[in-house]
Amino acid sequence: MASTHKQSEQNDLSAGFRSEFKSFATEAIHVGQEPEQWKSMAVVPPISLSTTFKQYGPGDHAGFEYSRSGNPTRNCLEKAVAALDGAKHCLALASGLAATMTITHMLKSGDGIVCMNDVYGGTNRYFRKIAAEIGLDVSFADCAKLETLKAALKPNTKLVWIETPTNPTMKVVDIKSCSEMIHEHNKDIMVVVDNTFMSAYFQRPLALGADICMYSATKYMNGHSDVVMGLISVNREDVHERLRFLQNALGAVPSPFDCYLCNRGLKTLHLRMRQHFKNATAVALFLEADPRVERVIFPGLPSHPQHELMKRQCTGCPGMITFYIKGKLANATAFLSSLKLFALAESLGGYESLAEHPAIMTHASVPEKERVVLGISDTLIRLSVGLEDKKDIIDDLEQALSAAHPNVK
Repeated sequence: MASTHKQSEQNDLSAGFRSEFKSFATEAIHVGQEPEQWKSMAVVPPISLSTTFKQYGPGDHAGFEYSRSGNPTRNCLEKAVAALDGAKHCLALASGLAATMTITHMLKSGDGIVCMNDVYGGTNRYFRKIAAEIGLDVSFADCAKLETLKAALKPNTKLVWIETPTNPTMKVVDIKSCSEMIHEHNKDIMVVVDNTFMSAYFQRPLALGADICMYSATKYMNGHSDVVMGLISVNREDVHERLRFLQNALGAVPSPFDCYLCNRGLKTLHLRMRQHFKNATAVALFLEADPRVERVIFPGLPSHPQHELMKRQCTGCPGMITFYIKGKLANATAFLSSLKLFALAESLGGYESLAEHPAIMTHASVPEKERVVLGISDTLIRLSVGLEDKKDIIDDLEQALSAAHPNVK
């Protein structure tokens, strides 16, 4: 009976989100994969490892010259991702940070960037220690608060960097309202949304008014923890033309083999994300009811302050959960060290469950004072809930919580 009640509660929480994007699975499987593009009529796109391509005559080629400039396997991936993002164009890069770097190279010295204050530690580090050092005016603001973001815009602002939900405190930013306000303030400001946590299956930033959607495809888009890659999707022709130039000129491109793997990962993205949502919802409900847990932050729970916004702009929630364990650093460490099914590891979005300590691991490069303001404390734990059986996932969390708080049941 209790099991039936829990299942009913999970089903209730999955209701109310936006409808799934039309033909998502079909496009993931077929767009850019047409057998007719190959003389062999291969159903699965082949891995084109050649670095160079024979030309019919000087400057007369079959669409490819040099693999950094363009590659048949990479083309298949980029076409598929563009379709899933509802975009005209996509570019694949060597990593999520390579995508961030390539986008930032659209700016010149003196231009301003306003970045969400709660972002992936690598993004914070890049803007603070590299972009700012080469003459870009970088500032951070809570983009979840529209008036705060508006006040942060300057005459030289050229780019606003949004991450939603944020990493690791899971704040949700209203992409549509932010994009409208920013473009009304200055139509030339580019709005970039880091869509890594959500994947194309749960959120389409371009349809909500953003100019650029980017990913660390290392996470959910590939979904198998075996590829490091970045993706950028756009609709504007001028932005695409500039980014395509930078992709080639900077040269931070992925290998054909990695493109093949990520392209393959897309074929099960819809199935994986649905199960991540189900498993994460079950875990969030378990943690929220546990006396050893101080607070759970999961946008799929009604207790999340932006739960209604999440339902308005997304089709569901990924497997990312952040929670505060009661006690001190020693309790958090005991919990993480006692996990058996969960791996204590950085990264996220793979089929396996992962757990990490943001203050010590992924966000150690964020200055301590800022971590305190953001709530990245010694008792904050981030989970990437995988695709294992729900009971096994919850059983592992239960025994680890018991190890962290042996006197509390």
